[in-house]
Amino acid sequence: MEDLVQKGYALLAAYGLKIVLAIIIFIVGRWAARLFSKLTRRIMEKRDVDQTLQSFVGNLVYYALLTFVVLAALSQLGIQTTSFIAVIGAAGLAIGLALQGSLANFAAGFLLIMFRPFKVGDFIEGAGVSGTVESLQIFTTQLRTPDNKKIIIPNASLTGDNIVNWSATGTRRVDMVFGIGYEDDIDKAKQIISDILATDNRVLEDPAPQVAVSELADSSVNFIARPWAKTGDYWGVYFDTTEAVKKRFDAEGISIPYPQSDVHVYQQPVEA
Repeated sequence: MEDLVQKGYALLAAYGLKIVLAIIIFIVGRWAARLFSKLTRRIMEKRDVDQTLQSFVGNLVYYALLTFVVLAALSQLGIQTTSFIAVIGAAGLAIGLALQGSLANFAAGFLLIMFRPFKVGDFIEGAGVSGTVESLQIFTTQLRTPDNKKIIIPNASLTGDNIVNWSATGTRRVDMVFGIGYEDDIDKAKQIISDILATDNRVLEDPAPQVAVSELADSSVNFIARPWAKTGDYWGVYFDTTEAVKKRFDAEGISIPYPQSDVHVYQQPVEA
């Protein structure tokens, strides 16, 4: 019994101080990791960095420092940490190879958050789809289409393709084409279109609307109408102008040609 007590005292004398120091290193290190994580978030918040990126970078700093603290505590106990570092490195390599697609989406999400080609609420076109941005996450971006469909796009697909942000400037040009017959009065038709655009309060005065003859087509003289409007008024201006032009053309006797085909029937005499 005395031998066990003496061995216990010997172990306590040999490792007691190391255990206490390891615990102190872990507690103080974890506190310092949290402090640096909060400090990082505050700095990013002052610089108006995206909330998603703030949370992600803050957690990344915390866990990276916590890993270093755990290794330092184990080293204080006399445990060789070289093997742990090798195991962590091998595991990281294996995980990286297994999650290549996810890591690509992660890197793409980081770039999207950093460079901000669009923000939540913008109407964008990318990766073959279009819609309003509902959320920008680390791995995916969620869109809401005009017909209320939810689209989840991997971030790597967005960064690997062209991104068209229709809401970036707040205004859009409405492109429309109207055709009239060759026998109709060009000046009168042009004036009608211009008057309709001038009476629409949603059409911006600067830049001024453009109305011009764009093409002498096979069966019609085509006009282009290019008014500018706020992004939210785009479809309203487009639909209302199209309807108003059709009604005014009908009232003023201006024809709108449509494709027609002439069928010629030839009768052949039937032999007896």
